[in-house]
Amino acid sequence: MIATLTGTIDEKVNDMVVLNIGGVGYGLFVIPEDYERMSPGQSTKLYIYEHIREQSNDLFGFLRLDTKALFEQLLGVSGIGPKMALNVLSIGSSDAVRIAIASGDVKFICQAQGVGKRVAERIVVDLKNKVGLEAIELSATGLLQSEDQLLKDEAIEALVSLGYSLQDAMSALKAVDKSLSSEERVKQALKGGK
Repeated sequence: MIATLTGTIDEKVNDMVVLNIGGVGYGLFVIPEDYERMSPGQSTKLYIYEHIREQSNDLFGFLRLDTKALFEQLLGVSGIGPKMALNVLSIGSSDAVRIAIASGDVKFICQAQGVGKRVAERIVVDLKNKVGLEAIELSATGLLQSEDQLLKDEAIEALVSLGYSLQDAMSALKAVDKSLSSEERVKQALKGGK
């Protein structure tokens, strides 16, 4: 089993990078978040997931170990293979995907190529309590909070009760002045933050 590979990025092709290690080029599938951070000539260490089948041996590389762990959690969901797990991680940053799973944002997860509503719901049901949301910085609020703390925000709670997903509620309130009362923040969010 290959756990990590360290070498120089030779080239970037589509959703793959070629990592040169001692004259041997390893083709690695990577997520867009990592792909953008890599450039040819750069020395890089990648955490590897190796998928061996009868007719192929695919390598998936990740700059962060926690992203690889999320990829492996996705593989544990019935009906999800490596390519679909990579597609799920391609819809946003790995933290955004974690937030979507933890908050039950099926609509966000359905944006992944080849992922329908049933598969997205299965991802949420299977992984909601396993993605480690408490360690994620929620970029929409700019605060380090757990899901429980977010739901104590009355404005977010009100929007969620109106049918917003947690992610959509946070986005709607992002442009609204935080010093306003909860009731006024909800009104402003419903008007589009004006």
